[in-house]
Amino acid sequence: MKLTQVLSSTNQVEKSKFISCLDKLCSIAANSDKQLAKSVNKIDGQIKNASGSEITTLFSLVSSDFKDAIKEQIAMSDAQIGLLINILTRDGNGIARTSWIESLYNKELSKLKKLSKELQLEIESSQHSDSFSRGTFLSIYYDCLKMAFVNDEKINREARITDDERSILNVLADRLTISMDEASAIEHLINPISHNNVLDGLNTLREMGLLFINRKRSEVLIADEVVAILNDLQGKELADKHTLRVLRSLSDAELSNILKHYGKKIRGIERVEKIHDIIHSRTSIRCILQRDIFASNETQNQRKERLKILIDELDLSIEKIGTTLDERIDVILSALNQSAHNEFEALSAAGFKEMYSTLQVHFPALEKLLKREFELEDSQEIDTDKLRALSITPVDILYLLNNDQIKIIRDKMSLPKRGKPRQVILESFANANDKLIENYAALAQRDLANLKGAGIEIAEAELGVKFEEITKEIFETLNFVVDEDLRKAINSTKDKADIIISLSDDDVIIGEAKTCKSGDFAKYSTTSRQVKAYVTRCENQGKRVAQVLIIAPSFSNDFVESAEMDTEVNISLLEAKGLKLIYDAFKARRNPKFSAKLLTKGGLLKAELIAKNI
Repeated sequence: MKLTQVLSSTNQVEKSKFISCLDKLCSIAANSDKQLAKSVNKIDGQIKNASGSEITTLFSLVSSDFKDAIKEQIAMSDAQIGLLINILTRDGNGIARTSWIESLYNKELSKLKKLSKELQLEIESSQHSDSFSRGTFLSIYYDCLKMAFVNDEKINREARITDDERSILNVLADRLTISMDEASAIEHLINPISHNNVLDGLNTLREMGLLFINRKRSEVLIADEVVAILNDLQGKELADKHTLRVLRSLSDAELSNILKHYGKKIRGIERVEKIHDIIHSRTSIRCILQRDIFASNETQNQRKERLKILIDELDLSIEKIGTTLDERIDVILSALNQSAHNEFEALSAAGFKEMYSTLQVHFPALEKLLKREFELEDSQEIDTDKLRALSITPVDILYLLNNDQIKIIRDKMSLPKRGKPRQVILESFANANDKLIENYAALAQRDLANLKGAGIEIAEAELGVKFEEITKEIFETLNFVVDEDLRKAINSTKDKADIIISLSDDDVIIGEAKTCKSGDFAKYSTTSRQVKAYVTRCENQGKRVAQVLIIAPSFSNDFVESAEMDTEVNISLLEAKGLKLIYDAFKARRNPKFSAKLLTKGGLLKAELIAKNI
């Protein structure tokens, strides 16, 4: 979840620690940063009164200072904090109940203790051996880590491992082919992680400004921007979900090479287990692409050529792939880290929802797989809005399924076998929505005959919901922010708004999408009661309703007159064919100019004039 979304879903008390940390950093940095000083002056230095977008801007300007401050505080913290950070920065844990974080913590600690005991036996068995066995390597690392930890005591300081010592130990672990999970398990032998109250640890992280705790929902929230900083501090260059994509694209032999490099078992291990073991060993993705996937006799040119093929297999949109091995690795990591925005744009909200529903039909275990791989709570309801909040894209979901499973689904959907299966599936849902937009007027009129004639198979009962979803997609294309979080917040069992468009942190447009099978839409009294209830609920959330916008195939004269004469709310009316006209004009312009003010004139809007002004 982006920082702006986190701020909008927490109250002043819940974000007070984060604001205090940001205020302190801005006060210091503004003396030497003119751009920051200008941003602070805009809000009269009162960060606590700033809007969510203003706070996000300030945070981006001091993110490097924030990183330095956090690095220092984490270094002074106990091992429990390190384990909590490892859990909270994993995919899917950006929003979670405190009780669920506690269960993940206890599960992780149990696994760590088990691995520690196994490694301790290997270390002890190698103490009387002169050979350079794996046990000897583990013993060497254990002795070095122990010395790094206790040497502070010689000068009467608290025993801990400094950042400099940590960086040296990381190099040593790499050269001794010790994976990061093994390094953590060995550290647990020397500096055991406590069973302390996990909530105390979460409160410590809150005091640092790293996360937010919603007391009412007993929920922990950590912003994507903060996760990126913490991953950087942990030396984690790629999220696990993106590492999974890379591993899915490797051959069985390459996966075995990775496991062999770290002394892991490969005989009798299935491909899916190999991938699972590599991800959970927290092996560096850079080391994997630089060294681990290759046989020792492969030349530098062969390695570079393999990465060139990998870029194509991952379907990465890259202008220059680089000439050296390291440049190509940088290109792969950068493209994957920046992929989320484009992947959400590849499908509309409606397309994403349609894809998820279809995958569930052809692969019923999908939700169970999602919960397992992204560590989501079993009782949690999963929908595409939740997945978006957790930054899980349509492509992320497709890569949860292995290559054989994805081919079976492609065939069940009767899609072409040419091209990459995941890309073929993704494009099929993008094309389906294009067809619905093209036939938007027929959808509004519930004209099943015309829709079927255009190759669109849809049940009559789904027409209203689909019209609402496609209307949202059109608004998103027009660069409006369709705010699903706010819509859910204001909706009740009785009152359910169709569309909420956020114009700013405080101003919104309420949209209603109405289908009508024959004649003009004429139910003004019913519709006005609905939208006035939505206005009230929005205002109770501290929002100002700039306009109510009703979209329908056409409106009766009485409906138009009643809307123009209504003194309680500002209502604009827009015919479906008119919205499609505006959409077409917007798509046809290279640099379209379109303002929300064009939709706030009131009464029946003249779509032809709006389209000309784009």
